[in-house]
This record gives sequence, C-alpha cells and structure tokens, in this order.
Amino acid sequence: MTSKLNWLLQNTSPGSLVLQSWLTRNNISPSLAFKYAQNGWLIKLRAGVYARAGRESDWSDALWCLQSQLEAPVHLAGLSSLSWQGRSHYLQLKQNQCWLSVENKAILPKWFKEFPGVEWLMVSALKLPQLDEKYRTELEVKGKKITASVPELATYELLSAVPQEISFEHAAELFQGLVNLNPRKVEKLLTLSQSVQTKRLYLFFASFYEHAWFKRVDTSKIDLGSGNRQVVVNGKLNTQYQITVPENFTKKGISHG
Repeated sequence: MTSKLNWLLQNTSPGSLVLQSWLTRNNISPSLAFKYAQNGWLIKLRAGVYARAGRESDWSDALWCLQSQLEAPVHLAGLSSLSWQGRSHYLQLKQNQCWLSVENKAILPKWFKEFPGVEWLMVSALKLPQLDEKYRTELEVKGKKITASVPELATYELLSAVPQEISFEHAAELFQGLVNLNPRKVEKLLTLSQSVQTKRLYLFFASFYEHAWFKRVDTSKIDLGSGNRQVVVNGKLNTQYQITVPENFTKKGISHG
C-alpha cells in the first residue's frame, strides 16, 4: 500500500466525505483520486466530492467534512446541539432535520446544501456579535468530532426560532429541563444580543421555571427594549417581559403539558 493511500485511510473512516481540494492540499492529485475511485477505495459523488467506501455517508459526515476540510464557520446549533448533548429528552419533530448556525454569512457549497437524507435548518438573524470559543464545544457524533454550540448558546438559537420553526410549547418543555446552565454565559450572551424578543423569551422561561441559575443572572445589564412583542397569536400578555404567551403560562404551577 502506498504511503499516500495509507495516509488517506488513516485520516478518514468508511463513509467519510472527501473533497478533492483537501486531497490536493495533502498531495493526492485528481488523477490519483480517480485511480483510488477506480480501485474501490473512494466513491465519486459529484465533481470534486468523494466518499470513502465501506459505509453510506450521512449528515454527520457532511458536517464533519465542512468543518474539518473546508474549515467553514458552521456549527451544530439549537435543538440538534441540545439533543446531542443529552439536554433534550425528546425526539426531534423531524428526525431528518439538523439545526446549523452559519457565521459571517458564509456561502455553503452546493453539494452540502443538496446532501440527501437531511433537512438543514439554518438558524439566522441571531443578532449576536462574533462570540469567543467558550460558546463552542466539541461533540462526538457517530464517531466524529463535530463543533457545536454550548447549551447556553444552543438554547438562545432555539428560542430565536420560536414560533417560526418550533412552537412555544415545545421550547417550553425543553427549557424546563435546562436546570444547570452557566449563569455567567447566559448573562454575557443576553447582554451582547440585540434580539429583544429572544432575550425576553429566555428570561421569561428562566423565571417561569424558577431555575436556580437564573438567580445569579444580573438582568439589570440586559437591555430588553420597549413595547410589546407578539410571540403567540391570541396569547395573553406577560406584563413583566411584555410578550404574549399561551394562557396556561400566565400563572406558575399550572400544568402546561
């Protein structure tokens, strides 16, 4: 076995997606990659994109490839990040849906956007500045290291999608289980955020569920803007946070399952 083929097999696993641009950087030419495909080591998916033979590639292979080979500013976000960190006790509403956050308005390659078997849900308009590394974590997903939002940021991403992508009630059930978020990270995040509705929702749920960490968040540093926000159509106005909520969330202790 040649040293180049040996390198390829050591740095990928069956099912890994492999880009020709990455192979070229590592001294494997297009003609050599074509030869590996002819010999059954690689499977050509489209121009410049291969899969390592031995297993069908899935969404995690596509995301790993984007992060590790293209170094794209994309991370696992929202509900997907919470699920893979064991913070969500629920099956996702759609099993093939994967939440992503794309920074700097990065343009994703066509092969990624059209990857089969997954519905990418791009969380956008977060109204956050560039965050430092403490808001990222590395998860083991199906044997691969994937960069994801820490729970505090993933929760923010989730709430930014209420009610367009996820219902108020589903978000509430998830938030109920978030009993050990880091109050410093939450406070910093909400202080930096310019999304009034997302900040109000975050504080409303923390207050509603009386999470212990909430007592250590200095809410005086967080600008909640002015005026009411309609989060729930035909909901009741919560006067403290000036958002509309379902009627069964207007009093604590009432069942809202």
